Amino acid sequence: MTDPRYLAVRLLDKTFSSGSYSNIQLDSGLKGSDLDDRGKKLCSAIYYGVIERKLTLDHIIAGLSSRPIEKLDSIILNILRCGVYQIMYMDSVPDNAAVNESVALAKKFRKVSASGMVNAVLRNFIRSGKELKLPKDSIKAASVKYSVPVPFVRALTADYGAEWTENFLAASLEKSVTFMRVNANRCTEAEFLAALGDISAEKLSENCYSAKNGDVTATEAFKKGYFHVQGLSSQFCCEALAPAENDIVLDICAAPGGKTFTMAELMNGRGEIYAFDLHEKRAELISKGAQRLGLANIRAAAGDATKFNADLPKFTKILCDVPCSGMGIIGKKPEIKYKDLTDFNGLPDIQYKIVTNALNYLSVGGELVYSTCTVRKAENDEVCDRLLSEHPELEEVMLPQWNGQSFGSRVTLSPMNGSDDGFFIAKFRKIR
Repeated sequence: MTDPRYLAVRLLDKTFSSGSYSNIQLDSGLKGSDLDDRGKKLCSAIYYGVIERKLTLDHIIAGLSSRPIEKLDSIILNILRCGVYQIMYMDSVPDNAAVNESVALAKKFRKVSASGMVNAVLRNFIRSGKELKLPKDSIKAASVKYSVPVPFVRALTADYGAEWTENFLAASLEKSVTFMRVNANRCTEAEFLAALGDISAEKLSENCYSAKNGDVTATEAFKKGYFHVQGLSSQFCCEALAPAENDIVLDICAAPGGKTFTMAELMNGRGEIYAFDLHEKRAELISKGAQRLGLANIRAAAGDATKFNADLPKFTKILCDVPCSGMGIIGKKPEIKYKDLTDFNGLPDIQYKIVTNALNYLSVGGELVYSTCTVRKAENDEVCDRLLSEHPELEEVMLPQWNGQSFGSRVTLSPMNGSDDGFFIAKFRKIR
């Protein structure tokens, strides 16, 4: 049987060298293995844990290794990362087991000459009391503590201040929760709960539940279309747009379709939703999801959100959930936080181009929600400020209350105000 630690190291080496998405890399690796459920859980825990804590682990290793991090063999570096992660963060793994398994991995990867160094580094870490020595500079200390690059820490601090940044980064390392949006058009609450089987669920609000355990997508409830998986912030985004049965709705950047589905359910399966994505295959995901949920009021197709399509009608409601840096969801996709911030310099212009194109489809009196899953003000408030300054036909619209909180016409959601992610929502109305 495959060694779960061996697979974790091999997948980490691929992920860090190729820059591929962690979930795709892990899913592919697990499907190609003969690991049992226990082995898959161990492999997944180490793999995601190392990605999430990469900078912290590298800081520890750099303080213990006689060789600079950048000169270490990539396989040996990932073995050390996995070993330190198990010692530092996995109480279920005895320290000696973490060391011995790491030394054995070096030999399995035919890096026998480095096995002694692996043993020495890990045992020295244990003897040091597993101490994490933070830099004196507060920005660098936050970078090491929360495993976030210095430029990202600086950018967040400039936007929101040190306290908010510290709280946000701390929350990003908390265990993520799976949230379910119940399809009340297809089942009663009792039917939904019964079809979950062994999954324990807690009701948070109308049609919204959190899962306490297990794979919810493997349940009869999922197969029967009784729910779809969707985060709290995304659900509120749809509630903010508030589509009704008589609305014609445009979801201009819709894939993979979660918000499309929630809006269709809010419309009780009536009215019409046009859901577009740039790529045909992603548009097909929306169609398949709508079919599973029994939502016949969704029309999904490929379409470029930046280009005007004269064949489309006018819409009373538009959701403009634009492509973004994803810096609000680093807790779910930790590899995002290691990207170079300069990679995102062109995003605000693209986002503005999409939302201004969307305005071409909005009827007078119609409402538009602009949203992102990032917390960067350059992609959020600054885009909205530009939109209002250059489009006098728009006015801001108050958002509904959420979790007993009032936000005005814009909000940056975060775990500090009850959200599962960092998420931005703004609402506008076309008045002429």
